Amino acid sequence: MSDQAGPVRTVVDGQVLIVTLDRPKANAVDVTTSRELYSAFARLRDDDNLRVGVLTGAGDRIFSAGWDLKAAAAGEAVDADHGPGGFAGLTEFLDIGKPVIAAVNGLALAGGFELALAADLMVAADHAEFALTEVRVGLVPDAGGLLRIPARLPRAIALELLLTGRRMTAAEGARWGLVNAVVPGTELLSAALDMAREICVAAPLSVAAVLEILRATEGQGVKDGFATLHTAELPAYKRMQASADSLEGARAFTEKRAPVWQGR
Repeated sequence: MSDQAGPVRTVVDGQVLIVTLDRPKANAVDVTTSRELYSAFARLRDDDNLRVGVLTGAGDRIFSAGWDLKAAAAGEAVDADHGPGGFAGLTEFLDIGKPVIAAVNGLALAGGFELALAADLMVAADHAEFALTEVRVGLVPDAGGLLRIPARLPRAIALELLLTGRRMTAAEGARWGLVNAVVPGTELLSAALDMAREICVAAPLSVAAVLEILRATEGQGVKDGFATLHTAELPAYKRMQASADSLEGARAFTEKRAPVWQGR
């Protein structure tokens, strides 16, 4: 099942929602595109039949060049309201409860790199490159780049990217642990879908709890993290603990069969 209209295309592959940003020539993002991306990821959040999202760009050259500077020249303000998900619909969408894999098919520049960073996992084509170029045009990467890149890379490397705007290859990204896998461009979507299907084997409530706990304890030490686990309001974690699926997992293990997850 697919939706081919507009700058954002969606296709359902089993339990995976494939979201493709399709705005020739650079897959740049304006307000309308941000809101359509948000709608796609809201669908992922709300549809119990969907387990994982895969985000990619159309073509084989550019994942996304970031903010649409033509829209800016036409009057779209740098602080325009891009909707409830923030810039590109995902950078401030923090409560999806399901993982998103960025399948980076080419250049991910400025806000395009910030969009990829907003995903939970990243697979890159071997020719892909990443850069936070905002300082070269008088801006800063305030759609998540400044917040996420220091947490994903060693501080010195993160600062180098932020202060120079230089490009990082996919291979370098993998070396620093930013990218989960680097594959030939022709194998990119297949590799991302393979990873998504591996996640779909896991219990859905457990996956949601992992994402919730990581978000709630980000930046905390072990002691404070345990305190959060014991005292914070973590609905996905509590739902998982009290679920039939948590019992099903143990039964399936002892009965030497594959578990049948019901998401409850």
